[in-house]
Amino acid sequence: MKLAGLKSIENAHDESVWAATWVPATTSRPALLLTGSLDETVKLWKPDELHLERTNTGHCLGVVAVAAHPSGIIAASASLDSFVRVFDVDTNASIATLEAPPSEVWQMQFDPKGTTLAVAGGGSASVKLWDTATWKLIASLSVPRPEGPKPSDKNSSKKFVLSVSWSPDGRRLACGSMDGTISVFDVARAKFLHHLEGHFMPVRSLVYSPIDPRVLFSASDDAHVHMYDAEGKSMITAMSGHAGWVLSVDASPDGSAIATGSSDRTVRLWDLNMRAAVQTMSNHADQVWGVAFRPPGGTGVRAGRLASVSDDKSISLYDYS
Repeated sequence: MKLAGLKSIENAHDESVWAATWVPATTSRPALLLTGSLDETVKLWKPDELHLERTNTGHCLGVVAVAAHPSGIIAASASLDSFVRVFDVDTNASIATLEAPPSEVWQMQFDPKGTTLAVAGGGSASVKLWDTATWKLIASLSVPRPEGPKPSDKNSSKKFVLSVSWSPDGRRLACGSMDGTISVFDVARAKFLHHLEGHFMPVRSLVYSPIDPRVLFSASDDAHVHMYDAEGKSMITAMSGHAGWVLSVDASPDGSAIATGSSDRTVRLWDLNMRAAVQTMSNHADQVWGVAFRPPGGTGVRAGRLASVSDDKSISLYDYS
């Protein structure tokens, strides 16, 4: 497996680009890359040339998270203005506006069936679940404190929720917090199951393996990437190589690799059989806030793609083979 740089767009946005995800292909168009920036805009890009398809406005502060529905028809963007905007990908028509308390949303993700949007609720120490048929709030999953007395427990900001990920079967939801703990929930019962431990600094990004609903990957400010058995509550391995915070992680569609972005300005590709970084890409001049593999599907799509976005306002696209 390897990455080859395909294209980079400098000044893709007017400010730092903090969020990126792929909108799946539909019958009428290929997958699109969706990016969100502190310049208050969301942009949609064609997948191979990074041609700008559309710029969406509607937020009055920086966009910190984006999510795409598995149908490819709708997407959501969350901003520091404390609103989540749900919109039609092809027309930019607003579908719903979800209110969150100030600066509450740091990450969000639609479940694999597309029936629920999970929103990492920042300082509320919870994950909010929204029904995508009615856009009503259906559950709030509160993150409990880890067991054991810790002097820092007086400080509730430690439970600030930064990241969220659905298991590929939609049965589990994991969220990462400022204090380094990862909480796993049984979604159907809206029940907290257990914590995964090992990080002691913020967990900014999580992703489940697309081929094994037990395996979860985490990216933390402690410069490590962890691989967990999320059901067995155990860490499988800890991988290191970055020289700074690991800000984002994503898993390749075939489940054989993960990619990470870091404050050390690099993107790394990790071979999961070797459990080691096999390649480092240095396209960016500032910290890399997002990495995202293109989902499989769409007519005539043979090649894998990985995108990365950065504080340097640029987007890079790589061939993954």
